[in-house]
Formats: sequence, C-alpha cells, structure tokens
Amino acid sequence: MNYKNIVIAGGGILGSQIAYQTAYCGFNVTILIREEDSKEDVENKLKKLYKTYVDTIEAMNKDKNNESGIWARGIAKPEGFKKEECLGKAKKAVESIVISTSQKDSLKNADLVIESVTEDFDIKTAFYKQISKYLPAKTVIVTNSSTLLPSKMAKSTGRPGKYLSMHFANTIWKNNIAEVMKHSGTASRHFSEIIKFAEAINMIPLAAKEEKSGYLLNSMLVPFLLSAMDLLANGISDAETIDKAWTLGTGAPKGPFQIMDTVGLETAKNIVLQYQKVPNIFDPLLKKMMLPYNYDGMLKILNSYIEKGKKGKASGEGFYKYDK
Repeated sequence: MNYKNIVIAGGGILGSQIAYQTAYCGFNVTILIREEDSKEDVENKLKKLYKTYVDTIEAMNKDKNNESGIWARGIAKPEGFKKEECLGKAKKAVESIVISTSQKDSLKNADLVIESVTEDFDIKTAFYKQISKYLPAKTVIVTNSSTLLPSKMAKSTGRPGKYLSMHFANTIWKNNIAEVMKHSGTASRHFSEIIKFAEAINMIPLAAKEEKSGYLLNSMLVPFLLSAMDLLANGISDAETIDKAWTLGTGAPKGPFQIMDTVGLETAKNIVLQYQKVPNIFDPLLKKMMLPYNYDGMLKILNSYIEKGKKGKASGEGFYKYDK
C-alpha cells in the first residue's frame, strides 16, 4: 500500500472528519468541494475538529486507564499514547489540509479518492464521470455511501476494478470503524490495500464478504431510525419521549432523534427517500402482510425542519438545540 496523496470529495460532516483523521495520521490530504462559498464552512468544521481532538487528547492524558470511557482509539491506543506527539499531529492536520474547488489540480497526483458527496445515486455517478478525465491510472476510488451498492455505480467511474466502498461511522476518532465492501469486479489487491489503509488511519476495518445495501452498521441502524420516525409521523409520541424510551429502556447514550441530529437531517431525508423505494420490490401478497412506513409523513417532518435551517447538530438546531 503506497498511498500518500488522499483526496476527500465533499466537505460535509463525515467528509471533514475523514479528511482530518487522514491528515492526523500523516497523509497529504485535499478536500475537494464544488463551490468557493463553501470553503469557510469547511474551514470552520476543521477548526472545530482540531479543538475536539485537543480536548480529547487532554482528557485521555488525565485518564490513561480509561476509567471514564472517554478513550478515542482513532487518536491513539492506550498502550502507545504520547500526549505531546498527539497534540503535534492534531495541529499539523488542521494546518496541512488543502481545500480546493479545482478537480484538475486536486486529482492530478491522487493515490486514493474517498468520495463523500450527497447520498444520491445520480449525483455520485455524475461526479465520477466528471473526475474521470483528471485521474491518474493509479488512482483507486472508494465511496463512503451508507446505502448505495458499489456494483451499481462502478461503471460510471471508468475503473470498476479500482472501485469499492469504505463507509465510516460518525465521530470517527472515537467510533473508529471502516466498513470495507467490494463488488464482484473489484480487484482483490485493491480490496486488501483499502483494508491496510483503514488500519493506517487508525480505523478498525470491517470486511463485508458480500454486497449489502446498508452494509453492516446501517443495516441495523436504518430500520431503527425509520421505526422512530414512523412513530413521530403517525403522532404516536414526540421526538424527546421516543428518545427517552430508547435511552432509558436500553441504557444507550443517544436516542434515534439525537442520532439523526448528529448525522444531519439532510442525510436522514436522503435515507428516507432511498428506503421509500424498497417496498416496491415486494410481491403483492407480501405487501398486504406488511404495515408500511409512513414515508410521506417522515419527509414532511424532515422538510419542515430543513426549510427552517434546522439541519441538525452542525447547524445548531435540529430536533434539539445545540451550542454552536
């Protein structure tokens, strides 16, 4: 694995996190964005991540035995933790990341492109076609999609053998997993390389042996979130009470609506739109046996928040209010 120059396409919540974590681990990182107007927003995300890493490193230094459960293995393993070294890496990361709107300049030396653009099939495939003319022959592309199958988009990349999925969880410095999933046309050596790359950026690679929409994490998480949204859409209860039912009943740190605020309500909307199509695959008999989700109600609620600028934690408000 000779990756050195990494391009992250998309400066959203996860795109920024992936970029920062990758730079923290010593790689040359460029964030490729579409519009110059988005640059300041991405810069602010990186500054917040720097503060988060510094605060976490300081907390880890005070609790080296991890008695409070604050340890972030994406930052360092307990057995190899050195405070000053970690602080230096955090500072270098925020100072070294390049933010660019130029596909030509950003991609000319790319060893790996991590695509983290909007969770929309047409947007992703159009992006692959746009960048194909600028990519060196060596470049491998991975998608951070949470639901879309790589086999459905591989042809649009122009290099299906060098294309696969690598999906990250939110707050990757702490929830340091990377789901790695190939399609039938992915070359085995690139699948192995991406697993090694995941390890190189302090992730725990989770290999998916077969293609599955939702991969491992979201195959469990998405039905959970949809069930919560369905309760709200049908007026069964309010968001806060539904969250309490989950957190108090299971001991989980966050409820479904707190999770949606964390990932962003636009992402939640895209997931609803994606899964809204799923019932169409069932035969008529099976559809009669199922109680369908109230997708229209879910979208109406999410759109009402998004239209008011309440897009989740990153915007300062979603289902809950947050300090920006």
